[in-house]
Amino acid sequence: MEQIKNQKKAYLFALTAVFFWSTVPTAFKLGLKYQDNYQMVTGAAIVSTIVLALTVVMQGKIRILLKTGRQALLRSALLGLLNPALYYFILFKAYDLLPGQIAQPLNMTWPIVLVLISIPLLNQKIGWISIISMIISFAGVFVLSLQGGNLFSESSNLKGILLALFTAVLWAFYWIFNMKSKIDEVVGLLLIFAFSSIYLILGSAFREPGLPAGREAWFAAVYIGIFEMGFAFVLWLKALQLSSTTARISNLVFIAPFLNLVFVHFFLGESIYISTIFGIILVVTGIIIQNSVKYQNAGKGKDHTRD
Repeated sequence: MEQIKNQKKAYLFALTAVFFWSTVPTAFKLGLKYQDNYQMVTGAAIVSTIVLALTVVMQGKIRILLKTGRQALLRSALLGLLNPALYYFILFKAYDLLPGQIAQPLNMTWPIVLVLISIPLLNQKIGWISIISMIISFAGVFVLSLQGGNLFSESSNLKGILLALFTAVLWAFYWIFNMKSKIDEVVGLLLIFAFSSIYLILGSAFREPGLPAGREAWFAAVYIGIFEMGFAFVLWLKALQLSSTTARISNLVFIAPFLNLVFVHFFLGESIYISTIFGIILVVTGIIIQNSVKYQNAGKGKDHTRD
């Protein structure tokens, strides 16, 4: 009975996180009307650091934070350069150039990229099912890139596509570099965001403006900092802890790009391309197939990746 209760809570936490993640592309686009990508990532990183610090306090993990060793601090300092600083700086630029319905699913291809870079970095071997899953997902990337036939109408389209795909590469590297971390995940995330915020604040001293300026800009930064970078991730971690198996909730995240279509249509006024729907279906199908392979291998003790 307790296990069933925990599983229901896991679904609730996971679906709440997915709902928030489905709204953030709209927040990205709206926020970028009042600030540039550097201002937005700086403000959001600061807000997220505060949220994560409060979470650490509420979860009674201050003692764990204070006992963090030098090696973990160094790892967090290095990861902070990669994410959120560089990752979101580039991601926000991609959103600035692309429709919200295109940028999010392109960014979500990181699990497939992770498989590719795990071959040389982790000495992993991939089977035919993994290869087929990658072909399906990259076919989806191609369909998404068409943007309803608008790919070559503006030079910024191709640039935005390349930037969105590059963020998938950055996120895959981030997870690989963070794989061996043994520190508590929430504490580790706080340290990474704290270092990243320091870098971004220092960098803002060399540009004008460096921080969000105005109520609308800060509202967007606060929303993104809470619901994209901070609170939503904590909810997702809690769902993973409560679920009897990771596989039961991991694929729920792929609801987000479909919900995103609703938000960008009604709040941003974007006309939804038929190619977008087909592209998302292909990308998500490929990733789900790849995830099924991963969980089968995990059952055999061969899983080397984290969700």
